[in-house]
Amino acid sequence: MIRFGSGALGRVVRSGVGRRRVQTLVIAVATMMAVASAVVAGSLMVATNAPFDHAFARQHGAHLTASFDPGRVSAAQLAGTRDLEGVTASAGPFPATTIKPVGRDGGHLPALTLVGRSGPGKDVDALDLKSGRWARKSGEIVLAASFSGQFLELGSTLMSSDAADARTLTVVGFALSAGGSAEMWATPDEVRSLASGDGGLTSQMLYRFDSAATKSQIAADRKRLGAALPSGALVGTQSWLDTKRAADQGAAATIPFLFAFGVLGIVMSVIIVGSVISGAVGTSLRRIGILKAVGFTPREVVRAYVAQALIPAAAGIALGVVLGNLLAVPLLNDTESVYGTVSLSVAWWVDVVVPAGALLVVAVAALVPALRAGRLRTVEAIAVGRAPRTTRGQWAHRAAGRLPLPRPVTYGLASPFAHPVRAIAMVLAVAFGTVAATFAVGLTQSLDAVANAQDPENRADVTVVSGGPSGSGPGTVEKRQKPPPGGSRQAPAGAGPNQGQASADPAAVRAAIAAQPGTASYYGTATGDATVSGISGTVRATLYQGDSRPGGYEMIAGHWISGRGQVVVPTGFLERTGTRIGDSVRVTFQKETVSLRIVGEAFDTSDDGMRVHADLDSFAKAEPGVFHVEVKSGVSAADYAQKLAGVVKPLGGDAFAESAPEGENMIVLLEAMAALLTLMLVSVAGLGVLNSVVLDTRERVHDLGVCKALGMSPRQTVSLVLASVAGIGVVGGLIGVPAGFALHGYVLPVMGRSAGTGLPPSVLDVYDTSQLVLLGLAGVLVAVLGAMAPAGWAAKVRTATALRTE
Repeated sequence: MIRFGSGALGRVVRSGVGRRRVQTLVIAVATMMAVASAVVAGSLMVATNAPFDHAFARQHGAHLTASFDPGRVSAAQLAGTRDLEGVTASAGPFPATTIKPVGRDGGHLPALTLVGRSGPGKDVDALDLKSGRWARKSGEIVLAASFSGQFLELGSTLMSSDAADARTLTVVGFALSAGGSAEMWATPDEVRSLASGDGGLTSQMLYRFDSAATKSQIAADRKRLGAALPSGALVGTQSWLDTKRAADQGAAATIPFLFAFGVLGIVMSVIIVGSVISGAVGTSLRRIGILKAVGFTPREVVRAYVAQALIPAAAGIALGVVLGNLLAVPLLNDTESVYGTVSLSVAWWVDVVVPAGALLVVAVAALVPALRAGRLRTVEAIAVGRAPRTTRGQWAHRAAGRLPLPRPVTYGLASPFAHPVRAIAMVLAVAFGTVAATFAVGLTQSLDAVANAQDPENRADVTVVSGGPSGSGPGTVEKRQKPPPGGSRQAPAGAGPNQGQASADPAAVRAAIAAQPGTASYYGTATGDATVSGISGTVRATLYQGDSRPGGYEMIAGHWISGRGQVVVPTGFLERTGTRIGDSVRVTFQKETVSLRIVGEAFDTSDDGMRVHADLDSFAKAEPGVFHVEVKSGVSAADYAQKLAGVVKPLGGDAFAESAPEGENMIVLLEAMAALLTLMLVSVAGLGVLNSVVLDTRERVHDLGVCKALGMSPRQTVSLVLASVAGIGVVGGLIGVPAGFALHGYVLPVMGRSAGTGLPPSVLDVYDTSQLVLLGLAGVLVAVLGAMAPAGWAAKVRTATALRTE
């Protein structure tokens, strides 16, 4: 018997790869898409996997940010604390104060912590200067990176307050402090000069400890620090664990979604590669028999067919890594801006693990059908040849022939039953493509619903402020700046545009709104810090007067405020306090304590879920500081606000039209990722159909020639080929749509729990019947598009050529 070495085996492999150009292309493109999507998903999972930890470690973030009273402790005493037991590094003391900057348009930023530092630092809290430079002289400031692009840019100017003698501050840089040590930095001398009044200036120290992984360890570190200094010197601390919890909650929400797409991509690649190699074996039985007859061993046959898959797969994997890196860059840039983390890039090990895993998947997927080729008996393989068994699918042809449809269509509908394994592979490819599309459509709609549910008070057409506490002015950054994931920025009471003026009488403002032509409805709110029995510290409270349903939050359970003595709270509040709907809580607002009954769980993620929404009339002393107005249909909100402002400004208030809310950066990022990954998976599904239809039409080219000889037109030939996949598309859609629906129903609550909140029905119940029907038809569309090219080839083949082919 003739023995063949590696040279003969190599020629067989190269011949198989070159002869099956379509299958080679399908494997290459399918693996390219799968690897590209895996690189993108893997990179984003790495980037969103504890981004705070990565940024905190790189910056040597402070485990404890401590504020001291400079009147009770000297700088030398503070510097000596770096030698305390457990302290591994420290920085400071830095002069610090709190200011309420005002924009040139009169809009107020939230109260910001301003710290005096001569540079970004090195040993502790080494700030990452994202753009610009550090402040060098009086009048220059560096802002937190989260403010960049939010009505502020390099060169923007702010006033240090709304006082007549306020200083002009120019933004010269944007920096990131992973631990959130401050929101604004300037030179030390500038901070000292801006600090006003007794207690306006504090000394900030930043500490790193050898044990700071738990709340108890941080508490022990804080206690040791306070004991080492004069009594009353330590006036406040901020733990890195609180900042970490807020950041990780926002990042963790993306992991389930990316994991779902990653699993879909892996399964799709296995199906496509297995289908291609199985088809190659099925259409090469005669060739396999000849190879064995001339001396190839079963092992060499298996190696040949596995290699025929690995060669184009390797090329596709290499291209996929390049494509994935190119696609990941803009998404990583968006992720960097969303999470405020340090500069992101594709992790090197992702570019190693993903290709290695893809090669392993391809090898395993190709090995199963290749083993079948190795086990074939030589005589049987040569005798069977390429033709399918004549008895397969005959019952399907007889059943389809009874349908009141044209004969080419019924012939095509019955064709898949001649190759049940191939048909199942096509069904699975279409089904998983439909799953991806269904899940992506639902995810996008849910994310849009989340965006619409945020800041419901901003849905009003016009906002009217009294000028006193709880007011917010037109164009205020505090209203429009999006908080970092898991956290929030809340303006303190008194951030109104007319701060310093006498507050308008709420009754007078209310009367002016009611008398203004074009008013459809309105309600008032009062916002400020409150205390709740059993909770240390303060929570943010919003009190509503009037019919506040237009500005009510989406409800997860229970109902919105409908009368006195009622309060609505977020999921985080219920979990932290151990309360539930129906329980009562004691809330103190403006020194007035009231017992309120929890009537609903609101979808509100701001302030880490520690907020309360109550009826204002439950508090005898509370007065609304802001009114939210809906104008009548056809009335211009801008014109209405301008006319109303002319009435309320003499009273000490103001009115302005609300602008359309901006898209949430995080939501836009998730939607972009979903669209990209879905497009890739659907493309892979179409390639799987293309491969199977090419194999089928080439196997049946002689049958097509006979049909053409009997009078079948090119158009009827196209109908036959497309009908052969139409049923596949219908079945794939019927499987994929419910599976995608179920995947959405599972992943969305997991994302919500990762973010520390439940989800309301408006976020979960986003599909309607017509959408599900259209998504089911999308399976047919994927199948038909995948079959268009081979259908055109079948229609163009000449009758004589087809009849000579066997």
